[in-house]
Amino acid sequence: MADPHPDRAHGVAPTDLTERVVLRESAPPSASDDSLEGIAEFDFGRAARRGYPEAVLCEGKTMDHLVAIARAVGERGADDPEALGTILFTRATAEQAEAVCRELTGAIHDPVARMVAWPGPVPEPSGGTVLVLCAGTADIPVAREAWLTAQHLGRPTELVVDVGVAGLHRILARVDQIAAASAIVVVAGMDGALASVVAGLASAPVIGVPTSVGYGAAFEGLAPLLSMLNACSPGVAVVNIDNGYGAGHMAAQIAATG
Repeated sequence: MADPHPDRAHGVAPTDLTERVVLRESAPPSASDDSLEGIAEFDFGRAARRGYPEAVLCEGKTMDHLVAIARAVGERGADDPEALGTILFTRATAEQAEAVCRELTGAIHDPVARMVAWPGPVPEPSGGTVLVLCAGTADIPVAREAWLTAQHLGRPTELVVDVGVAGLHRILARVDQIAAASAIVVVAGMDGALASVVAGLASAPVIGVPTSVGYGAAFEGLAPLLSMLNACSPGVAVVNIDNGYGAGHMAAQIAATG
């Protein structure tokens, strides 16, 4: 049967209800892999089923387990890597990233974002623009994680750094970019006020990412988390502390249709 949505492996989700039903019925199940028994049950059918592939959180995994998962992904995608979509390995240490890249030829490692992407090349962008606004230089690792996630899920993306509210003129100078975006990710620690400010300037949904950047009373991200949850500007959604991947993924879905 012809693929009713040829771009789905790049992260473009189907919009028509009938199309969604067809994809669910035709999507391969999350087939078990003998090499992963007792380790994981990787969802190889996720890209076909919902338009976005599964990701791998490296943090907390042993090196043996991570290598086994990467090897299984490589073997499943050897004939047609695009069928799986781009698999992202997040929160990877340098050693973990090196091990994954050894297993997956052509994988790309971004050490700042602590992310490995395979296949490495970014897909042809479609949909609306995802704008990632980063409050301070210390927030860049989380911002890059969001930016790269949206990029590898097939969206045109822009990353702007060091536009926190301590110098309000910096964000006000970006109003044209803010107005043109289809989804906006705001990454901020300290008081987390940037999300509310941006939402007051934007027509697009804003996804706040509180970071663990800040002094003692920031409580490792709890203070900006609460600030964003209490944003007085409507249209702000909030993900977990330091969760750039989750924010980038949500933004990519929002911006899928432009």
